[in-house]
Amino acid sequence: MSGELLVYINGEYYPKSRAAISVYDHGFLYGDGVFEGIREYDGVVFMLREHIDRLYDSAKAIMLEIPLTKDEMIGAVVETLRRNGLRDAYIRLVVTRGVGDLGLDPRKCGKPNVIIITEPALTLYSREAKIRGISLIISSVRRDRVDATTHQVKSLNYLNSILAKLEAINAGADDAVMLDDRGFVAETTSTNIFMVRDGVIATPPPTTGILPGITRAFVMRLARKLGYQVEEREITPFELITADEVFVTGTGAEILPVTKIAGRIIGDGKAGKITLKLMEEFEKECKNPANGVKVY
Repeated sequence: MSGELLVYINGEYYPKSRAAISVYDHGFLYGDGVFEGIREYDGVVFMLREHIDRLYDSAKAIMLEIPLTKDEMIGAVVETLRRNGLRDAYIRLVVTRGVGDLGLDPRKCGKPNVIIITEPALTLYSREAKIRGISLIISSVRRDRVDATTHQVKSLNYLNSILAKLEAINAGADDAVMLDDRGFVAETTSTNIFMVRDGVIATPPPTTGILPGITRAFVMRLARKLGYQVEEREITPFELITADEVFVTGTGAEILPVTKIAGRIIGDGKAGKITLKLMEEFEKECKNPANGVKVY
């Protein structure tokens, strides 16, 4: 790769320093839009079709018509990576409502804006963190209800998560566990959460207001393939802090052990055996062309 990275905006490519949209875009003014974070590993875009499906589901939920077919969107992602010469990358795919006026009415907006940003692989946590694990607090900020601004829609409105992240930062923790409105464990600010107790893996269901993570679903299938029992069920904070192992999953985080929650040491304070096994297998599978779309 040479020169400045290119950003795709509505079928055209712009140097990163000149890539821009209007300040009247309702994605900027109101968080009115949807997005996906995607990873490319060694020339394979991991679970790209699944990410695209989720993007279009999110758009449908907010009545946003994406002006590309799914296959055209996949082609645009692949072409952007090719033009930037990236084999290991983080991809941010954004669709906004488009330019409107200062009122809320979406009918005042013109054509939606489609933006594809590709950057060298994102590193949210260091290699050391993947060994020693991360620390979480239990946030006072509750996850939005499924009948409100649910996180089943991956929208541009992330204020709910940002408030919890600020709470974690102020407490000196890496991230925060968010509970649903009833007090059950939902997820962290940007990852899905799993616990292991007596060899059984459990993770909260979508009814708690979680984002149905692409990596979450893949890890559940991978764990079952490896012979582990996996349950999708409600989890109390007590169960979480007394679990044998806890880990989180996400596009940026991949699989990451959690070794402290709300000041309590999880297990023996190190990444657990099941967590380490899943991390090892995931590292192999994410580069498998069968689990994504080849760029080159």
